Amino acid sequence: MTLRAPPPLERPLDILTGDGGDVELREGDRLLASARAARFDAPDVPRVSYEAAAEAVGRTPYDEQTHNLPTCFVCGPARARGDGLRIFAGPLQTASIPGRPVVFAAAWVPHGSLSCEDGYVAPEFVWAALDCPTGYCSVGARHLGLNGDETALLGRMAAWIDRRPRPGDRCVVAAWPTGREGRKLFAESALLSSEQDVLAIARTTWLLVDRQVQFGIRP
Repeated sequence: MTLRAPPPLERPLDILTGDGGDVELREGDRLLASARAARFDAPDVPRVSYEAAAEAVGRTPYDEQTHNLPTCFVCGPARARGDGLRIFAGPLQTASIPGRPVVFAAAWVPHGSLSCEDGYVAPEFVWAALDCPTGYCSVGARHLGLNGDETALLGRMAAWIDRRPRPGDRCVVAAWPTGREGRKLFAESALLSSEQDVLAIARTTWLLVDRQVQFGIRP
């Protein structure tokens, strides 16, 4: 999935499917996002225990005063329990090793409101859980020249779901940076079970932007 423009809220949008299975999200003639089926491997997924991920949450770099978007559905600290995912990724202690890419992690117990009819967490919420932690680890990548104060927006994301957790399951979200090209930041993430089995993986591209762009003040 590639985001082309900020999707507006509370407006009717069109979903168009092409002959090859490609999908476009449009508002009239304006292309907002495009998507196509993809599958990929992430062979170097770090196995993070639930306990280590819970400790990492205590080192998350953002709170309600410092978070750029404190009401973000995924990582917003101003969200109440059951109203957002409340995934607050923080660096693992191994991130202090010089020259080693930082790995962010968060413990996560999906709320019952995230369930779909089959009793498992709905796929869209699995995608959401894999999203923001990659932004956290990207701007936290000191070895790539970032200082943690940058503003970034998600530009592209691919995800592959093997299994979905049930609400109430103890899960871990881990994310790690994989590179940088100018203002493009690349990262991957994984959703793990409490036994450290890989349930889902994602690959993302983030774009460094001016803070005004983040709020849609400038195109």
